[in-house]
Amino acid sequence: MGMKILITGAGGFIGSHLVELCVEEGFEVRAFVRYNSANTWGWLEESPVKRELEVVTGDIRDYDVVSQAMKGCAGVFHLAALIGIPYSYRSPLAYIRTNVEGTYNILESARNTGVESVVVTSTSEVYGTAQYVPIDERHPLVGQSPYSASKIAADQLSVSYHRSFGLPVKLVRPFNTFGPRQSARAVIPTVISQIAGGLHEIRLGNLAPTRDLTFVKDTVRGFLEIYRAPSLTGEVTNIGMNEEISVGDLANAICELMDADVRIVEEHDRVRPEQSEVMRLRCDNTRITNMTAWRPQYDLHQGLAETIEWFKAHSQRYKHEVYNV
Repeated sequence: MGMKILITGAGGFIGSHLVELCVEEGFEVRAFVRYNSANTWGWLEESPVKRELEVVTGDIRDYDVVSQAMKGCAGVFHLAALIGIPYSYRSPLAYIRTNVEGTYNILESARNTGVESVVVTSTSEVYGTAQYVPIDERHPLVGQSPYSASKIAADQLSVSYHRSFGLPVKLVRPFNTFGPRQSARAVIPTVISQIAGGLHEIRLGNLAPTRDLTFVKDTVRGFLEIYRAPSLTGEVTNIGMNEEISVGDLANAICELMDADVRIVEEHDRVRPEQSEVMRLRCDNTRITNMTAWRPQYDLHQGLAETIEWFKAHSQRYKHEVYNV
């Protein structure tokens, strides 16, 4: 395949790490970031590869700008999305417009421009609470939140474009990714930022759910391995560790690594509606390990240690005293 690629959501958490990896691997990267009046590029503003990028600003909901951005590209990594689950309870329509219509814009543009490979980002949230573990790619899809429902719709639209039009689509389904630059809405940054902010009482949501956690550098290497695997065209591929830990045990592990004597409290406002909470996730990563050379390079302890050090150095960026959905 050609070496010029488009990455949407390039200024975000996972997107910025993927941009850096692709540049390191010799790709010519066109980074699509959301337009804003200050012309800021998210996490790419501080990236060591900033000057090696072609940056395009726009809105993933705008077909014209998406189509224009895709011209001349051999491949696309589509990561642009609304991802906060609590906010999806407040504004489901925003998730439909961004996650479903935005994915349509990518698929239709790719179809019309002859792109050689389209990698669409899914999420383990589409599985809902595990009906069996580990969760493989055949697991039923259950929309337990408006966010997950919008991602299921985007996934199925992507599959339909492959089956109907022969579009070379690959679906990447990461389980819970963590690491530097992650939003403070996620549990690991929430715990770290509250401790780093000097709080002695850490406020969280439900402590019982389990999650399968992958360090971001492993996640983006998984994206690239899937992109390079022709055999995965038309397929869904999980990225995860085949391990699980409860939110409560995870919080305690972070406290231990940070040598913090704190109390962990469940706060009602942070708890999802009962039938919307995904209680258990554990990834079956057989497909990616069988079909590519991907193997995780970080275990949970190593990933947490690197994440903690980054958040300590960037604690001024996070409002640990404010809960933002």
